[in-house]
Amino acid sequence: MPFPQSSGFNLNREKVIVPTELHGDYNIVLIAFQQWQQRHIDTWIPFARKLEDDFPGVAHYEFPIIRKMNVISRKFINEGMRAGIPDPVARERTITLYVDKRAFRRSLGLTNEDDIHVLLIDRDGTVLWQEFGRITDDKATSLHNAVLRIAGHLEPIR
Repeated sequence: MPFPQSSGFNLNREKVIVPTELHGDYNIVLIAFQQWQQRHIDTWIPFARKLEDDFPGVAHYEFPIIRKMNVISRKFINEGMRAGIPDPVARERTITLYVDKRAFRRSLGLTNEDDIHVLLIDRDGTVLWQEFGRITDDKATSLHNAVLRIAGHLEPIR
């Protein structure tokens, strides 16, 4: 099940084709469907940054998923998010996708919008690992081990 190709704008106002124009060979994507879910996304960010530091070729992104709407409404929402995120790197890594949410979820096998979803995808969009919800030690270990396998290391952490 590949990540659906979509185009969006990051909070630096740059158009990005997802997943092909993401910077990593392997990308951790943090998907939120509702604004309150940012709290759950934030639990993953320090760990995602550590994986980026430890493994060249790994990058992370936040994808707010919002229903399709007109250009004026999209600009209003994006500028509101931009105002709340002063860090240019975080702005670059936050890409809002305005899509048919049901079709998007169906393409990835996501059954609901009740929590965040975290995926590890390659440049082609192949989903290599998937989880949902706030980070826990078990989820962090699972993602770390998936990255280790991809990076060619033999010994996963325990």
